[in-house]
Amino acid sequence: MTTQSTIDKLIEMRLTSMSDAFLTQLQDARMRDISFEDRFGMLVDIEYSNRKSNSLKRLIRNAGFDQPDAYIGDINYTSGRKLNRSLIERLATCEYITEHRNLFITGATGSGKTYMACAFGMEACKRRYTTKYVRLPDLLLELEMARNDGTYKKVQSKYANPVLLIIDEWLLLKPTASEQHDILELLHRRRKKSSTIFCSQYD
Repeated sequence: MTTQSTIDKLIEMRLTSMSDAFLTQLQDARMRDISFEDRFGMLVDIEYSNRKSNSLKRLIRNAGFDQPDAYIGDINYTSGRKLNRSLIERLATCEYITEHRNLFITGATGSGKTYMACAFGMEACKRRYTTKYVRLPDLLLELEMARNDGTYKKVQSKYANPVLLIIDEWLLLKPTASEQHDILELLHRRRKKSSTIFCSQYD
C-alpha cells in the first residue's frame, strides 16, 4: 500500500486531521526515532482533539446565544451587584442539569441577566449538552407562524428537545390564551428530562 493510498483513504473516511498530521510526520525526520505506537497515538490524539473542538463549535453555533462571548470567569462580582460567587460557581458545574432543575435569573434591565444565562449556556455546551437560546417574544411568534403553516410540532420539538433551554425576556407582557397554551405545552414536554433557564425583570 502506497503512502498516497493511505492518505486518500483517511480523507475518504473524513479523518482529515489525522491525514494532515500523518503528512507532517512523514516530513519530520525527528519522527523516525519515535516508536510506531507513539506516532500512531499522536495521530489519534490530533484527530480526537479536532473533532471535540469542532463539536463544541457546532454546539455553540446551534445554541444561537445572544452573547456568544459570555464566560463565567468574566462575571463582575462588584459589591453593588450582590451576586453570590459560590452559588454561580456551583451552577457552572451544570449539576442542576443532571438533576433536571430549572434556574430563574431576575433583575432590572441592564443588570446582566442575559450575559449570565449565556455564560451558563456556554458551560453546558462545554459539557456537550445541547443548548438553545431564545427570547420569549420570538419563540411565541415562531410557534404562531408554525401553527399557520403546519410545522407546529417540528418547532415545538426544536425547543423541547435541547437538554438546556434558555428563555430570555420571560413574560414581560401578559400572554394570550393561545400563547399560554404554547408555553404550557412546551414546559410540559421538557419536565423531568431537561433544564430551562428563565430570565425575567420580575420576581
